[in-house]
Amino acid sequence: MVVMDEKIISNEMVLNYHLMHPGGDSRPGDPNVAFYSEGTYHLHYILRHPWHGEISYSFIHVTSEDMLNWTWQKTKLHPSFTGHGMFSGTGFITKDGKPAAIYCATAVEPRNTFITLANDKKLSSWNKPYPLLPKGGPDGKDILLLGDPDCFQVGDTYYAYSAMSSSSNASVPSSTTSLENVQLCKSKDLVNWKYVGRLLKYDLPEISRGEDLSCANMFPIGNKWMILCISHSMGCRYYLGEWDDKSEQFVPETHGRMNWRRHGQSLLDPVYRDFFAPESLLTPDGRRVMWAWLASLDKNIDLKTIQSLPRELSLASDGSLLIKPLRELEALRYEAVIFEKILVPLADNDTVASGKKIPYGKSHLHLKRFIKHITELRGDSFEIRIQIDRTEAERRRFGFLLFSNEDLEGLPVLIRPESGVISIGETEAPFSISVLPEAEDIEIRIFIDMYLIEVFINDRQALVTSFVEYKDSGFDLNAYAFAGQGDKPMQIKKIEIWKIKSTNKGFLEARDNQIWAPEIQ
Repeated sequence: MVVMDEKIISNEMVLNYHLMHPGGDSRPGDPNVAFYSEGTYHLHYILRHPWHGEISYSFIHVTSEDMLNWTWQKTKLHPSFTGHGMFSGTGFITKDGKPAAIYCATAVEPRNTFITLANDKKLSSWNKPYPLLPKGGPDGKDILLLGDPDCFQVGDTYYAYSAMSSSSNASVPSSTTSLENVQLCKSKDLVNWKYVGRLLKYDLPEISRGEDLSCANMFPIGNKWMILCISHSMGCRYYLGEWDDKSEQFVPETHGRMNWRRHGQSLLDPVYRDFFAPESLLTPDGRRVMWAWLASLDKNIDLKTIQSLPRELSLASDGSLLIKPLRELEALRYEAVIFEKILVPLADNDTVASGKKIPYGKSHLHLKRFIKHITELRGDSFEIRIQIDRTEAERRRFGFLLFSNEDLEGLPVLIRPESGVISIGETEAPFSISVLPEAEDIEIRIFIDMYLIEVFINDRQALVTSFVEYKDSGFDLNAYAFAGQGDKPMQIKKIEIWKIKSTNKGFLEARDNQIWAPEIQ
């Protein structure tokens, strides 16, 4: 092991209950190789570091009993063991119950996908990795799987694919990252592989040309199959569809996005990576849980490795995707404060006449008619749960202002029916009350962890943003509610606010002992 002498994260940037790397600058931080084994959750993420005078990559290993309190383990999957660097892949459990990893190797010729199997279910050591070498290809020549591979199982057959492939004796032009080049192969024993064909039977019209299928993870969910993935330009996204046993292909039916452009990001050259490089696992009680690397949220943290809160994925009765915060988060709540039947009244004449605004960056939300100070939040880790009767919310702009100062500047969370979006700061995502089941009221859950904020609404949509300015002079943790034009004040059914316990003990220990630092001899 070598002690990493990089810049260590300062105390003021240490999060309380998000998973983050305990060293300094560390990107890329893709989560990888996640599974549950014998009472323990295992997750790996990529770490960039020097090796033999060059740059290489290892898989840092963390373990947890609840997916919230993490302990850093000694790094086993590093280039001094594998003989090469390690880029994204996934974890899976073999037919005989062994944890395994499939990943893209770096700095090897020819570039290829490798598989390694753990020697025990505690992942205390691994077998030497070996290359995946399928026989056959679309032009009759053997192929190589070149980037971000995934492995899944149907019956007693393993299937593997990657973001791109190529003939084993061909160079790889950049254009081969298109969806048409995602080739599938299969095996009964993880050693002998045979080419099958294209993974996707066809693509959907809302996918732009040039989007790739990278950091992918394919699994059954409800009565469907799901591909959780990214395109490098547009961030995290997913398909829901069917597996066609006859053609051995995924048949996409719907597509959705989990990452959203912020104002100020280029329209002509999109690189939207706030929610990026997802990975998921199956819990012993059958829940599908995912993480994503928060790659580019803020210039102050964009070289760090921070993972999103774990999200539970499931299907609604209409087949659409539900996105819920991990239920174990509720065990971190304490010191509840509850407000009921809160009336958001007409703003006083002075406030309305002054034309005060709620600024955020370069955008402005004009105060309309109704405003209500809810409370002052004393601390830096909270969950806020807001319930609003559907009849109060329909066809009305409304929202909440966090981290506000006396000039009503801060971070807005806003429902905008005229645009069919929910906004958090400069990020907006599709959401419409009108598509909810008729009897369903509005529920917003806001998680505040220092400068990181995640918002979930009705388990149908989720957004993440940062607000590093929250500690600047003049910004307090005041919370306001506001509503747009209406024929009467708006009533909020209930607001529950909990402080959230810290889960970063393992982080602080690993920052000091650097047990995770890979061997680089």
